[in-house]
Amino acid sequence: MVELESIGQGGRVRNYVGGDWRDASGDESTSVNPATGETLATVPFSSAGDVDEAVRAGSEAFDAWSARPVEERIQPLFRLKSLLEDHQDDLAALLVRDHGKTLAEARGELRRGIENVEVACGIPSMMQSGTLLNAAPGIDESAVRKPLGVFAAITPFNFPGMIPLWFLPYAVATGNSFVLKPSEQNPLVAQRLFELVDEAGFPDGVLQLVNGGPDTVNALLDHEGVEGISFVGSTPVAKLVYERAAKHGKRVQAQGGAKNHIVVTGTADLEFAAEKTVSSAFACGGERCLANDVALVEESVYDEFADLVVEEAASQVVGYGLEEETDIGALISPEHEQTVRNYVQTGVEEGAKLLLDGRDVTVEGHEGGNFLGPTVFGDVTEDMVISREEIFGPVLGLAPVADLDEALGRMNRSRFGNAASLFTGSGADARKFRHEGEIGNLGVNVGTSAPMAFFHFGGWKDSFFGDLHAQGEDMIHFYTDKAIYIERWPEA
Repeated sequence: MVELESIGQGGRVRNYVGGDWRDASGDESTSVNPATGETLATVPFSSAGDVDEAVRAGSEAFDAWSARPVEERIQPLFRLKSLLEDHQDDLAALLVRDHGKTLAEARGELRRGIENVEVACGIPSMMQSGTLLNAAPGIDESAVRKPLGVFAAITPFNFPGMIPLWFLPYAVATGNSFVLKPSEQNPLVAQRLFELVDEAGFPDGVLQLVNGGPDTVNALLDHEGVEGISFVGSTPVAKLVYERAAKHGKRVQAQGGAKNHIVVTGTADLEFAAEKTVSSAFACGGERCLANDVALVEESVYDEFADLVVEEAASQVVGYGLEEETDIGALISPEHEQTVRNYVQTGVEEGAKLLLDGRDVTVEGHEGGNFLGPTVFGDVTEDMVISREEIFGPVLGLAPVADLDEALGRMNRSRFGNAASLFTGSGADARKFRHEGEIGNLGVNVGTSAPMAFFHFGGWKDSFFGDLHAQGEDMIHFYTDKAIYIERWPEA
């Protein structure tokens, strides 16, 4: 079991509501270390009544919080940023035990989350809207942004430290109250995050944490006191969340799955491209929506590039994430590991060429962990399942293409539109890629097209449902509405 001050009797994670730690009243599951099989905590699920309690606490706090001067609202965020930095190493170690990724990946994830807190501290400037003097004879006109009430976020298992911080800082800085529902598979990082939230000094009721599963999610989607929902997860669930929340009149941003592509041209630095392709495909065990797991390579350099990729992938060390030499950690659960193994077998049966087989990997001392080694397929055709569906594991497919036009056509035909990267030495190719790529996050000579916190996180087609994305200026628009103020003084 993990020892945290907020953990209740019997190792139970608890909700944080109205400034207090409270037990949920529903069924229970367990949180397990994916690398060791160790039970970390018991996870009681929040009932509709528990959710109602959290939303009501947020509603009660909203009027006073939204009326506070914006400079006062960001002071707890400054303190939270400092606390997150002070405790980053401890949080990273907890994240490794909770999720399975490596220590370096956990540190990087938390750094990205902290950057969002930092950006949200700039709300006094970001929340400003336009003013036009003499919009009409004797009339000045302004647009002002106003917070709306209680918002909620439903976050996934793969980035339990970063993704809550895509939403929480912006929601409260703009004057709203906020409810977080983390993944039931690994809720401990969120538990520790809310210990720091409590220490940072937010007023009671501004921030709540509710643990739970699908019924808890549905209670948030249906609750009339929730103004908007943010979701990150698989495409089928994202679509359901979008439809159900919108039916109840809520604002929704629902980030779905992905099938991302790397394009490698004949002018690319092949060694660099191979290194970054392996990093993109296998980092975090491939359990991320920005993983580029299909590489479309110009025929003239395909064989050379494939050899470089296999060599680089074979050098990756699979192991327990707390060991510094580990490059690829454990997958989240035995069930998910089996799902990924099934995809590998499907690729074999479909006729893809298995260049590197990671299914027989063993980790000494952790034989019960959910480990799968890096797996590389060659000659992956567009109709194959492993070319079309999100695998969410350490599996990379390579495919030869005649030229950039063929690569763009194949990439753009995907029903997903989350991310893509081009490796090239040609500015003309880069411009073509930028203009013709039907993808929300595009990169040139970068392995993973991950936007900084001050830019929104793009996603097109079946990778996103909604209008306003996470991070950046989009969050200000999502968490506020504009009111127009028209002013005339006849005697002036």
